[in-house]
Amino acid sequence: MAEPYNAEIMRVFGFWTGILTLKLLSMSLLTARTRFRKKVFANHDDTLILQKARVAYDDEDVERVRRSHLNDLENVLPWIVVTYVYLGTGPSNLIAGSIIRTFVLARVGHTLSYAVFPKQPYRAITFFIGFSLTAYEALTTIIYYL
Repeated sequence: MAEPYNAEIMRVFGFWTGILTLKLLSMSLLTARTRFRKKVFANHDDTLILQKARVAYDDEDVERVRRSHLNDLENVLPWIVVTYVYLGTGPSNLIAGSIIRTFVLARVGHTLSYAVFPKQPYRAITFFIGFSLTAYEALTTIIYYL
């Protein structure tokens, strides 16, 4: 049986998870920037800081960024958990490292093609790359622990 959690792959996982976490945190800043630029807020209290600011829940640009952030939360957090457990199965460093890097790059691409420069089919492609990698890791882990 392969040795789980070897130091080399945990360094790769730690580094790329850190990058992904910073990207996830940046979504809050991108949402705030979009709200200030559009002067559209979700709470009345927030409208008091800018002239002509208003409460709205249907601004297309703000909602696009919010949906992108929500999509990250729905995909990144499960991936972090599943990947950590997957790494306990002792996968090859090459395969695990490739999965980790590809997932992070796919999520960055998804954010760019969803919230920054909206463009299909890139958004769908990058989503399904990340989704497929998470599913692969989950299935591989389940089979390993059967």
